[in-house]
Amino acid sequence: MELNRNGAAVVGVDDYFQRSLEAGKFVIPRCEDCGRPHFYPRILCPHCGSANLRWVEPSGRGTVHSTTVVHRRNDETYNVALVDLDEGPRLMTNVTGIEPAAVRIGMPVVAVVGKAAGAGPLLTFEPGEER
Repeated sequence: MELNRNGAAVVGVDDYFQRSLEAGKFVIPRCEDCGRPHFYPRILCPHCGSANLRWVEPSGRGTVHSTTVVHRRNDETYNVALVDLDEGPRLMTNVTGIEPAAVRIGMPVVAVVGKAAGAGPLLTFEPGEER
């Protein structure tokens, strides 16, 4: 993976993100020029177009922006949620540790790096403390 002068990945950003999750770390890119973080990982800042990015560990705290429950044919249910990180970016995820239908808009959540059954690392969220 090629890095820029700040140690940020300029190619292979998806690979870097996955390797960080494998190491148990949740990281997101932040632009060193405009100061804004973003998600999903990209090689250019979506806010100002700069390639001057640095990987940072966000607080992991966020708020559920939107949620839905998915029902599978085998009666398995899970939720899909949009979570707004306290740092600003919004990402699609699952909220675990709670019944899928109990996830609510405005609910505080906290990031958890774990493993998906039979797969690699996975970023999910769990209910957090009221702020």
